[in-house]
Amino acid sequence: MGPVRVTAIASLTPLEELDTDPFLVDARGQHAMCARWAAEHGYVVTRELLVRGLRPDHGVLWEGVRPGADVFVAPSRRVLEHALSSVEEFTVQCARRGVRVETAGHAEPSYDAAMKARVHRRLSMPTAGYDGR
Repeated sequence: MGPVRVTAIASLTPLEELDTDPFLVDARGQHAMCARWAAEHGYVVTRELLVRGLRPDHGVLWEGVRPGADVFVAPSRRVLEHALSSVEEFTVQCARRGVRVETAGHAEPSYDAAMKARVHRRLSMPTAGYDGR
């Protein structure tokens, strides 16, 4: 089967929601939390998905997924609720297909004005060559 591969799921949330829910807008932060979880378990993130309201049976979720060897991870249940149209149906699909679904379980960061500004710059200027640092 090979090593466990992790698909990290992040929520695609509009930049307009940055002030009210910065973590959901900060997909890079969500993926970093998933990568940290994977590293803590000795796994490797092989795919990063950025989705909003995706159907649990959508092909992009299941492309190349190996039963018993692959894991889906999201930062939290809250992120899954925004990323997928139905977390319950997704969980059923995972169980039926023999694929684990996990949440990282780490606390969401508290965003100050400077952190929000970095997220805003990264998302509002991608074509200007800004790399987010």
